[in-house]
Amino acid sequence: MHLLGITVALGLLGGIWAQLNVLRPKCDSPEAEEAALVAQDYLNTQHTHGYKYALNRIEEIKIHTVPDGSETYVLEIELLETDCHVLDPTPVANCTVRPKHLTAIEGDCDVVLKKVAGVLTVMAFKCKTEESREDICIGCSTLLPLNHTQGLDFVHASLIKLNNVTQNLTYSLLEIGRMSTQVVAGGPRYKAEFVVVEANCINDTCAILNETMAARGICISEGTNDPSINCKMFPTLMPLVDADTTTGHVLPPQVHVGSVPHKHGFGHHKLTAHHNPHMSGYLSAESVESTEVVPVAPALIVPAAETVSPSPVADDSSSDASSVSVEVPITLVKREAPASIVAQAPAAPVQLCPGRIRFF
Repeated sequence: MHLLGITVALGLLGGIWAQLNVLRPKCDSPEAEEAALVAQDYLNTQHTHGYKYALNRIEEIKIHTVPDGSETYVLEIELLETDCHVLDPTPVANCTVRPKHLTAIEGDCDVVLKKVAGVLTVMAFKCKTEESREDICIGCSTLLPLNHTQGLDFVHASLIKLNNVTQNLTYSLLEIGRMSTQVVAGGPRYKAEFVVVEANCINDTCAILNETMAARGICISEGTNDPSINCKMFPTLMPLVDADTTTGHVLPPQVHVGSVPHKHGFGHHKLTAHHNPHMSGYLSAESVESTEVVPVAPALIVPAAETVSPSPVADDSSSDASSVSVEVPITLVKREAPASIVAQAPAAPVQLCPGRIRFF
């Protein structure tokens, strides 16, 4: 029994030691900001479709320390979609976050990073992406599914118009980024964003060029029947890294108008859902509550003072004077309590997380 007690005590001490090795810095601290930006950049490299995402808020951070000096960061961050496509080499810091009335897209991610010798490396992540339904105005444009028939026809008409005005170059559709519609007096007004790439065409059959020097860019077309189109060509190709392969840089698959096998949802492009699921013990996200138990000091129980029973009233028939109770008056004197023991109002707790909101 003595050995069993020692074993249990050592197990409890080990659990408490593990809990004490979890640090919780402020979400707006420099170390949290550094880790969140590393996570943001890494997630954008794994996101091979749609648009780049920018950090909006750090919602939670934990740092697990181990005796070898390395640290494991567990972050919960909120990201917002920008107007920069993943092929656009523009840094995320220079991209514009889409406002709410244009149907903002939010990404909530849990990210695990390892810090060794001062260098942060992403080890695992899990994300979910959804449309923000807040502040949607009546009459504003609404997103269309990426396989919407009339929207695809509008993109096809826009691509034909683009190729009719370009000389010595023919573009093919690489990917549809967004499609939206708005009800106006002349009928539904469409707006589409799509990526084009230089193609080699023979007898109306086109094949996209996979060379890194092939011209490519993003186009925005608007209108009802006759679209107006404006394209921004990318100066260089942004290399993409596929999370499911180690074969090097890859290009997003071509999206064919009229048949859009899209695996990232219908209304928008989603962030890559997860990476390294074997580390899911760290990835709680919003769907699973954390099982971490914070040790709490046991409450101090002060026994209540014993109630003194009143002395029994002596029997009038008794002649023994010693058995007669005598009432003794008690004088109460009010004294001022020393200033050192006057109860002070508890100070407001310092809020560590979530951190500041950068956009909305």
